[in-house]
Amino acid sequence: MFTLHSEKPLKDMTESALEVCRNLGASYADIRIVTIKDEDISVKLGNVSVLELRETIGFGIRCLVDGGFGFAGSYDISADKVRRIAELSVRIAKASASTRKKPVELVDVKAVKDSYTTPYKKNPFKVPIEEKVNYLVEVDKRLGEYNPDLIKFTNVDYRSHSEDKVFSSSEGAYITQKIVFCGGGFSCMAISPGSPPQRRSYPGSFRGDFSTSGYEFFESRKLLEHVEEVAEEAVTLTTAKQCPTEKATVLLDGHQLMLQIHESCGHPTELDRVLGTEAAFAGTSFMTVDKLNSLRYGSDHVTLVADSTNPGGLGTFGYDDEGVKAKRVELVKNGLFVGYQSSRETAALIGLSESSGGMRADNPQKLPLIRMVNINLEPTDWKRNEIIEDTKNGILMSTNKSWSIDDKRENFQFGTEIAWEIIDGEIGQILKNPTYTGITPEFWGSMDASSKDDWRVWGTPNCGKGQPPQVMYVGHGCGTARFHNVRVGIMGGK
Repeated sequence: MFTLHSEKPLKDMTESALEVCRNLGASYADIRIVTIKDEDISVKLGNVSVLELRETIGFGIRCLVDGGFGFAGSYDISADKVRRIAELSVRIAKASASTRKKPVELVDVKAVKDSYTTPYKKNPFKVPIEEKVNYLVEVDKRLGEYNPDLIKFTNVDYRSHSEDKVFSSSEGAYITQKIVFCGGGFSCMAISPGSPPQRRSYPGSFRGDFSTSGYEFFESRKLLEHVEEVAEEAVTLTTAKQCPTEKATVLLDGHQLMLQIHESCGHPTELDRVLGTEAAFAGTSFMTVDKLNSLRYGSDHVTLVADSTNPGGLGTFGYDDEGVKAKRVELVKNGLFVGYQSSRETAALIGLSESSGGMRADNPQKLPLIRMVNINLEPTDWKRNEIIEDTKNGILMSTNKSWSIDDKRENFQFGTEIAWEIIDGEIGQILKNPTYTGITPEFWGSMDASSKDDWRVWGTPNCGKGQPPQVMYVGHGCGTARFHNVRVGIMGGK
């Protein structure tokens, strides 16, 4: 798995680190040895603006001594450095324990010896760089040629990522994993005198769509085949009618619904935010422990789950960074708030029997945090066209453009790139500068339909959390959903 180390020296290294921690008084210890590779390519206005290949190799040791956690890591993977870092993590744990009023406790986890590899057909790092660059350049060229009088900005992105991980714990776990993802997309900006710039993107957000798959996933997005459609929408938006300011029935497609789920369910059900130990990036949560199993989060049609087993999901893996096996956990069931995303420590704090299995770190020298996996809205028994045909008057919104949410994740406003009128069950003309706003339980309480035929797991590789900040890759499964009595408006002036 690792290019610099064979399996036996790695195992010897982990056993040495854990032995040092035990001998110095640790009641628990774990070590992660990680190799991360990232490839980023961007083409803007006909020029290759980013062409990067990065590799990070390092390890981190976490231990529990006298009820306090300690953590330390290094990019120097040598036997001597591993031993010294193990000693340092113990010293930090002892210092941490001296400041705690209550010792850290961990819920049990079954310690396993196992391996996991992302299923893929084409290793994205084996595809020639020239092939990727040439394809992105061609997409960018076609965008710029569509209507050069109005299309003034073009951007095409590609990213591939791989992680080779070894996790070993004093409880007897030894887990190897290889996680691979890739994806990308494009956007263009149309500018017309007297109208704000109008952006259109494909697929999903302006950075694209991603999956724990091989290069075959990027190929399946067929960027070239969608250039004309997307560029035409950007041009049409410059003269389109403004989104009205009123209360309306709103339909969100998967491009936009994924971010709604991310911000108003994903983050507020992270138990570290709830308990106040993590508050960066609009942190804490209104979904406090006293509301568990009593808060009416949404309508009976709303069931939201954290599921790290979805094939291809960007939040899919074999085991998290505490050795907890991937699983499905209900967060909201038929509108009732019933569960959290948790760690072994936070689960113990509120009396849960097990962790949800979402502890992950974006770097071997950073502590794992509770991170979203695939946070999914389960579909109801509707098809997308049936929801549209059943809507007498409404607005269909797609593809996020802006967002704002308070630090408890209760009040929000989102703007999308594009919207369409729905009149008598049919999609009508395009609307520009749409926004919608709401209060989380009221908004989800108004949902009465979500589709199954266009349900899929969307991937976003740039979820930020923590101080120092960590950027994690997560997924969101959804189709198209309908919400009633939603305040909509305009964004960006005339």
